[in-house]
Amino acid sequence: MLRARWWKILSIILLVYTCTYGFLVKVPKLDDRLQESIRNFFFHVPMWFGMMILLFVSLVYAIKYLRNASPVNDVYSMAFASVGLLYGFLGIITGAFWANYQWGSPWVGDPKQNGAAIALLIYFAYFVLRGSLIDTEKRARLSAVYNIFSFFMLFPTLWILPRLTESLHPGGQGSDGNPGLNGKDMSANMRTVFYPAVIGWTLLGVWISTLHIRVQLLKLKKEGLL
Repeated sequence: MLRARWWKILSIILLVYTCTYGFLVKVPKLDDRLQESIRNFFFHVPMWFGMMILLFVSLVYAIKYLRNASPVNDVYSMAFASVGLLYGFLGIITGAFWANYQWGSPWVGDPKQNGAAIALLIYFAYFVLRGSLIDTEKRARLSAVYNIFSFFMLFPTLWILPRLTESLHPGGQGSDGNPGLNGKDMSANMRTVFYPAVIGWTLLGVWISTLHIRVQLLKLKKEGLL
């Protein structure tokens, strides 16, 4: 029993560690405005890492469904996509708090912010599509195709276009108004919190997804679809 739950225990330990030591660890003083708000790095960035991993898992199961039309693959794909979308919204929210402190407004129309919003809206449409179709096989098949499209749209909206335009975020062209926090600015102390935070938040997302999967599979069994 313990062997099957080790990763859940690890998730709890890492998140407790992140939420405690993350507020105690010594952080570099990179900018007068950044100051202690740099600690949001332990929450904001891991959310996006977790989102990408969860959505990638959803993509894998979407492809598996197209190769083997099993309702189980569809459930797995939908569950990981829903939690991935949740992590994306948490990333937007934590970023808005940080932007309000750093840039004077929670939403400044930065290309990275706009791109993230567009990416999440594309994934939100995935669930709108699922809710609009009654036929289960048709819903699963179209959802799988749209899931693949949605995942690959993450790259231009989150990674490519924001780097080609002036952005307040690190990595974009122009640096006015931004101290340019990036991986090179992380001290050794920050890395001891950041990497465990990425693992901890990702494992929590997987945990939530498995709970969602269990509920959905029970519904399918009750309806006689499994």
